[in-house]
Amino acid sequence: MKRSVTPGLAAIGAAILLVTPVHAQVPRAIYTDPPRDSLHPARMEVLHIPSGGVRINGVAYIAQGSGRHPTLVLLHGLPGNEKNLDLAQAVRRAGWTVITFNYRGSWGSPGDFRFENNFEDTDSVLAFIRDSANARRLAVDTSRIVLAGHSMGGWITAITAAHHPELIGAILISAADMSLVAAAPRAQASRMMAGNMESLAGVTAESMADDLIAIAPTHRLVDVAGGLSRMPLLVLTANDGLARHVDSLVKAVRALGNTRLTLLHKPTDHPWSDQRIALESAVIVWLDRLIAKH
Repeated sequence: MKRSVTPGLAAIGAAILLVTPVHAQVPRAIYTDPPRDSLHPARMEVLHIPSGGVRINGVAYIAQGSGRHPTLVLLHGLPGNEKNLDLAQAVRRAGWTVITFNYRGSWGSPGDFRFENNFEDTDSVLAFIRDSANARRLAVDTSRIVLAGHSMGGWITAITAAHHPELIGAILISAADMSLVAAAPRAQASRMMAGNMESLAGVTAESMADDLIAIAPTHRLVDVAGGLSRMPLLVLTANDGLARHVDSLVKAVRALGNTRLTLLHKPTDHPWSDQRIALESAVIVWLDRLIAKH
C-alpha cells in the first residue's frame, strides 16, 4: 500500500520505545550464515494451499536442523510489491521456519481478489500448517506459531490473531487499518485502489473500493483489542502516515492490561526501504525473547 511520507509517531508514547530498545543490537542471523547441517539442511518448498475452492501459492522457508521449528507466517500488503523476503530469510537463519503466501487473486494465486477472502486465506494457511502431515513435512512446531504482516497484511494479522489465541504472538509492520481507508469518500478510496491493484485478478478500482466499504464496519482494528489483550505484540511504525492507524488499537490493548506490547518507530518509508537491517533486527530480537518463554 503506497502512502506519502508524513511526520512520524506522535500519539504512541516515546517512553515505551526506551523501555524496549529492540533496535539496540544486530543479531548474527542477519549477517552470518550458520554452519551447515548436512543431515538436515535448510530448504525451500513450494506450497499449494487449499482455500476457497482453489489452491493458493505459497513458499515454505524451512530452517535447518532436526525436529520441528517455531514458525512465522508472513503476510504481504496491498498489492504486495514488498514481500519482505529478506526478512523471511533472516528469520530462517535465526532458526525459524517461515511461511509466505499470496492471497487469492494476487500474484498468480487462482481466484479473484477480495478483501474478505484474504482473511479466509490466512485461516486456511494456519489450518494447512497445523495439519499433522504438513507440519511434519515442513518441520512446523504447531505449538509455536507467530503471525506477521506488513501494511494491509498487518490489518489481516491483527484481526486474525484476535481469533486465534493459540498463536504465541503477532507482529504488525506499518499496519494499515483498511477500515479507515474505507471511511474516506468513495471517489478517494477508488483513487487509492487504482494505485494499488497491480497483479490483482478480477477487480477494478471501483469494485475494490466497494468491497472494502462493505466489510469495513466489521473489520476495524480497535474492535479486536479484546482478543489481543493477552497476546505478545510487536508493533513497528514508520513515517508513512499510518502510525495513527494502530494508535487506537495500542491504547485499547494497553487499557485491557496487555503488558507484552513492544513498540518501535523508525524514520523511514512505508516499505522500510532504508531500514531493512533495523527491521530484521527488531523482529529477530523480539522473536528470540518470545521463544525463550515457550
